[in-house]
Amino acid sequence: MSLLLDTHVWLWWLTPDSPLTPKERNALDAAAEVGSACLAAISMWETKLLHSKRRLTLPLPFADWLTRATESRVLTVLPLDREVVIAPDARLARFQGDPADRLIVATDRVHALPLATRDRAIRRSRTIKLWSV
Repeated sequence: MSLLLDTHVWLWWLTPDSPLTPKERNALDAAAEVGSACLAAISMWETKLLHSKRRLTLPLPFADWLTRATESRVLTVLPLDREVVIAPDARLARFQGDPADRLIVATDRVHALPLATRDRAIRRSRTIKLWSV
């Protein structure tokens, strides 16, 4: 089964010292091996902002890191397309002021995937199916 990674889960997965448990990391590795790990396109922009604000240190220049981190053998990037833009509604607006999170949830709803996230507001919203290992 495919799953969508929230930005922080994607970054944690690609970072050796992260809050992910070994079980979670292994499950994400297994998902990548069979091509079922997905990422909302907005997560790439969100990561660029983190990097430009120096809240994220990468071992390579950003463009090189992003190219490697989004290779098709690693995951599938889901587009920010018309359906995703149309998907947000009042139920999404009530739980989150962060437009990137709203678009991640909208991407998740359009593609009907479980979302790997530790974001408390998203988890409490009960608007999407959550991924668990």
